[in-house]
Amino acid sequence: MNALHATLALALAATTAVPAAQANPYEASMRDYLESEVLLWVFDGVVIDAIRAQNAAHPDITQAEIDALDAQWQAEVGSANQPLVEAVLNKPASAYLSAQMAESLGAITEIFLMDAHGLNVAATGPTSDYWQGDEAKFQQTYLVGAGAVHVGDVELDESTQSYQGQVSISVMDPDSKEVIGAVTVGLNAELLY
Repeated sequence: MNALHATLALALAATTAVPAAQANPYEASMRDYLESEVLLWVFDGVVIDAIRAQNAAHPDITQAEIDALDAQWQAEVGSANQPLVEAVLNKPASAYLSAQMAESLGAITEIFLMDAHGLNVAATGPTSDYWQGDEAKFQQTYLVGAGAVHVGDVELDESTQSYQGQVSISVMDPDSKEVIGAVTVGLNAELLY
């Protein structure tokens, strides 16, 4: 485990205390999977480069522009004409994420990267929406800082049509040590637990 992975493992350990009444019964397994599997590949250069490139492409994007892109994405999902969806899914980082998902042998149901605004950078398949910035998976990771983790409840996910729990973590640039985005990994509740 390199120094970045060790630092993140320590940060994850510091965020594991959850009151018993609020604890997700799957949280420990989800955090274990994040630490033992996801941290091995999530900071690969293709992931970091994809987030850096998207952050550089629109540093001053407005909320109105974000809302328009989100509406475009939602209109494209399920339609024949999908230029925005295809632009995300055809990136090298999406192919890399798809390879990681395939290697999980069904444990991972989806993976998507988010930029500094919570917009999709790369994904293994179309998500329900393009903008994740208004959701806990982004707000409780990217906005919190390095090593921040959000563990969602296990539920039926409409984009994957499977019972899954999502675990998300902030993504730190290994050079600048700044948080540049976040990643969400959907975990198959039936296979993992």
